[in-house]
Amino acid sequence: MTVTVWWARPIDPSARPDLAALLDAHEQQRMAALRRDDDRHRYLAAHALARLVLAGRLDADPVTLDMDRTCRCGKPHGKPRLAARGDDPGFSLTHSGDLVGVAVGTGPVGVDVDRHRPLSGLDGLAEHALSTAERAAHPLEPASFLVTWTRKEALLKATGEGLTLPMDALTLSPPDGPPRVLEWSGVAGDWWVADVATPHDDHPGAVAGPGPATPPVELADGDAVLSVRRATMRG
Repeated sequence: MTVTVWWARPIDPSARPDLAALLDAHEQQRMAALRRDDDRHRYLAAHALARLVLAGRLDADPVTLDMDRTCRCGKPHGKPRLAARGDDPGFSLTHSGDLVGVAVGTGPVGVDVDRHRPLSGLDGLAEHALSTAERAAHPLEPASFLVTWTRKEALLKATGEGLTLPMDALTLSPPDGPPRVLEWSGVAGDWWVADVATPHDDHPGAVAGPGPATPPVELADGDAVLSVRRATMRG
């Protein structure tokens, strides 16, 4: 199994109505409800990119892809999956700062990116996100904390449960070395996690999934995928 990660820039919906037309009614409503322009730009790029790369993999029309977002609580705010296909292929979306990303794999996968920035209340964030072993072993400073945070977010997304799982139940190797899962209380099986290069040095990225070994991870140009203009008519 190879995991492919596409990185792209955010896109203004008013400049690309053809991309906005790819989104389903749920996605259109979620995007319109976002109050900040930057958030809408990231949302459009990530969700249009996901539809385009999945459609290319399945030889399908991106508009007709049926997304199932059913959470375990029954409401439509869970990790998106292709209806009737589950995690074949599995995919994950992420966005932060000047970057959006989509990862696609044969099975469950999670991807995350985060932009380096000043972190207020770092001690409180660490209390929430780091295990007791991590807080004892790691010097606490924003850059290394964000590396660990990104790795953990990718793993939580890969499970399909997201932040409903406690971050501090997961212990990873130190952020200045190769990422490994050392202990994960309450989560069965083996899990891999890998750092992944991004187009911006100040945006650390990570990808993760189930299994004992990290598969090959390929990078792809999401901007090139999004640059192709399409008719805005929905068939």
